[in-house]
Amino acid sequence: MRKQAAKKMPLAPDPRFNDKLVTRFVNNVMEQGKKSIAYRIFYDAIDRVSQITNENGYEVWKKALTNVTPAVEVRSRRIGGATFQIPSEVRPDRKISLCMKWLIRYAGERNGKSMAEKLANEIVAASKGEGAAFKKKEDTHRMAEANKAFSHFRI
Repeated sequence: MRKQAAKKMPLAPDPRFNDKLVTRFVNNVMEQGKKSIAYRIFYDAIDRVSQITNENGYEVWKKALTNVTPAVEVRSRRIGGATFQIPSEVRPDRKISLCMKWLIRYAGERNGKSMAEKLANEIVAASKGEGAAFKKKEDTHRMAEANKAFSHFRI
């Protein structure tokens, strides 16, 4: 058993926007430790977003993140031999983590040539309140609403 929780490592802000949130997003995009490629994918995606929308790509990305961020989620809990889906509020740190992972996952499942192109399209869709990542948030909220009757079993 641990005596205390693991310490969070401080993140360095990214070189272009000087934002720690971007670094966190890039760390989620990164595969096999290839951070420079992950940065290239992210920056290309942001440039494409600004071309598509004729707005600041960084601002559109931030709007997409807020649109995809969940407020509640369901957690499985076994009670009396039955498994219930219990709605619970999401911790602030986990909210950010979930929205980033959903954006990246559903961007990867899109049709397109490069990951940057797919990510750009998913960001634009999420900023408008469309796309698979936004649908995932809506489904999560709908599931929590449907199981509100079991909220007295809170963990």
